[in-house]
Amino acid sequence: MKLLLDQNLSYKLCDKLKNIFPEVIHVKKLGLEKDNDDDLWEFAKNNSFIIVTKDSDFNEKAVIKGFPPKTIWIKKGNCSTNEIEKILKNKFLEIKNFSEDTQNSILILI
Repeated sequence: MKLLLDQNLSYKLCDKLKNIFPEVIHVKKLGLEKDNDDDLWEFAKNNSFIIVTKDSDFNEKAVIKGFPPKTIWIKKGNCSTNEIEKILKNKFLEIKNFSEDTQNSILILI
């Protein structure tokens, strides 16, 4: 499963997550950190990424447009990069199952 980390998440997460999510990349690494949400949506769709974000806008897009791409919405207020890392690692099986799910377009993690 390929994860695309949105600009509202630290690019440092990539190194922290590579061992469990080998195909994780940050928008900054792709030069997309200044692109708008529609452009990121299309990039993720065209390149088979799941968008990982703290931004509710992608949740709204997923409701309206469906998928692909799928969206993982980390719905947690102010928190550290370490907390985000723990959430994603602790939810690995849930994320894996979500990536294979043919029904749902949004996974909300708290």
